[in-house]
Amino acid sequence: MGWFSRRRSRTWESDGVPTKLDREGTREDLAALEQFVATHTGVEFYLEPETTATDTTVVAIAHDGEWIRRRTGSPRVAAALARRLTVPLYEAAKLGYPERMRAWNRAHPERRVR
Repeated sequence: MGWFSRRRSRTWESDGVPTKLDREGTREDLAALEQFVATHTGVEFYLEPETTATDTTVVAIAHDGEWIRRRTGSPRVAAALARRLTVPLYEAAKLGYPERMRAWNRAHPERRVR
């Protein structure tokens, strides 16, 4: 038996230990993105990949830089939502975030998570 062979045959989930620290995306998350698009103009979606700590997320950024981040569950769900809402979807890891988002963050320090 190899050193890691036992490890390979088991998954964290089968041990009852969650593989992520965070929760999965929900219908409420998708509804919040839809509401943001309905109440703001010039919204763009920026896809953030899943990590070991969080599920796949989308940052919705309006024309004035106001933004929200919500879980979507997968890139496929995010793409389907963007198509349905006719909102452009970009990969945050490739493009980065627009300057208007950073400007909005500077103008609204009360929204910072501490």
